[in-house]
Amino acid sequence: MSTNKVDNLIIADSQYLVVEALKSLIGVDERYLIAGVTDNQNDLYKILDNAQCGLLITDFSNIDYDGLDDLKNIREKYPKISILILTNVISKAEFAGLTKAGIKNIIYKTADKEELFNAIESALKGKKHYSDEILDMFLDLNENKYAIEDPKHLTASEIEIVKLIADGLTTKEIAAKRNISYHTVNTHRKNIFKKVEVSNASELTMHAIKSGWIENIEYYI
Repeated sequence: MSTNKVDNLIIADSQYLVVEALKSLIGVDERYLIAGVTDNQNDLYKILDNAQCGLLITDFSNIDYDGLDDLKNIREKYPKISILILTNVISKAEFAGLTKAGIKNIIYKTADKEELFNAIESALKGKKHYSDEILDMFLDLNENKYAIEDPKHLTASEIEIVKLIADGLTTKEIAAKRNISYHTVNTHRKNIFKKVEVSNASELTMHAIKSGWIENIEYYI
């Protein structure tokens, strides 16, 4: 009987293909046990309560987190759980926020198998691991400390959702187009309206035009 340690891995992401790929890659590796898979924060806490320790692999933009503070709260409530961020896109403000929250393992979903497992092992051992592109961002932040985006501004993902809202897409249609859950889009929508301080899609579109996120020639309010 093997005495090798087996680490619990938790996957929290709403992108079906990403989740299935992770399950396929991790499921055949004897070093790991998939302790749970979820696409929402409520079920995630239930899984974390049972897992006790291990690694959470998640995308902060594809789960109904209420901002980066939720990830910080997870770190504080489950100190034995390491966190690996696996994302499609990340802004400088988000990177700075994650770093401030103590999360120092971030890679893009374009990572190959070798980098994925290197990142997993680094996170489990308490070591830092960033994709090369993210490492470049980190170096750029250090060289331009005063150029960090205002955390109150919208993230790249949120701006993309603003554009879709301005195009007249419903929450359900945006969820399908972005391959994320309806609940996640709805959460993003609420956060966007709160940040921009608007109450409807027309006001949001006007703000987007003034901010230069979309071309006003394409829209008639």
